[in-house]
Amino acid sequence: MGSDRRRRGKGPLMKFPDFAYARPATLSEALSLLAEDEDAVPLAGGQSLLTMMAFRLATATRLVDISGLAELAAVDADATTLRIGAAVPHARIEDGIADDALGRFLANAAANIGYRAIRNRGTIGGSLAHADPAADWPTVLAALDAQVELASHEGTRALAITDFVQGEMTTDRAPGELITSVVIPLHPSASYGVHKIARKVGEFASAIAAAVVNEDVVRLSVGIVAGMPLALELSCDPADINLDARLSTTPLYRRVSDIIADGAPDASAYAAHLATIAALHAVHGAASRTKQAA
Repeated sequence: MGSDRRRRGKGPLMKFPDFAYARPATLSEALSLLAEDEDAVPLAGGQSLLTMMAFRLATATRLVDISGLAELAAVDADATTLRIGAAVPHARIEDGIADDALGRFLANAAANIGYRAIRNRGTIGGSLAHADPAADWPTVLAALDAQVELASHEGTRALAITDFVQGEMTTDRAPGELITSVVIPLHPSASYGVHKIARKVGEFASAIAAAVVNEDVVRLSVGIVAGMPLALELSCDPADINLDARLSTTPLYRRVSDIIADGAPDASAYAAHLATIAALHAVHGAASRTKQAA
């Protein structure tokens, strides 16, 4: 069968490296399993991890399956924060599990991740742990000034997304640590926008940006161009944003372009331009919602 596939030009079948598998019943048990072996890796949806293991780009002595842990699948909100469990799939967010807190912003962001089959498997925590520069959640959550909560056998800690993601496929998660949840601060007066540039729906983005407009402050997060989310804040009155102007001629374009050039000096001019256009579309999306609510 394998030789037939090679003759048809489809390449050889990939074979996983050897690994053990454990499915803990509690979070405490999962943390104990991770503490026992620094090469053990948490498994939630496996959308990215299993693909990388199949291509021998990632290895694990043991996969610790956390997909059945109720603690990691919960979504809770109060007046000031929204907490999303790390094992919540993109599809549940797309279907509106967190709509009451941020309107349809998170649902719309989730709906743009790959295809529905991918969204059924991939999780918000897995996306952060993978830290792909083109992934949606790191950029969106950085704009929201979110924190990632981590737990290990030694205790818990919380980090801003911009501190947790340290570079391309690189995070501050230590061996034995597990992402347990994402915490998003809520601002009743804020409006939100996200924009993604891709050759076609479902493909990885060429540029992605998210924006939060809160009164006269715009918090922007730009993905891909710097290898990790590039977060910045601008003073900008939403009422002054011309939604009909050609984006590259606006003062805001020049301001954002200069900041991206400073934050991503190695990016090509084309990549920086795409990132700036995505950022302005995100700001315009948020500003238009502000005007609609006024």
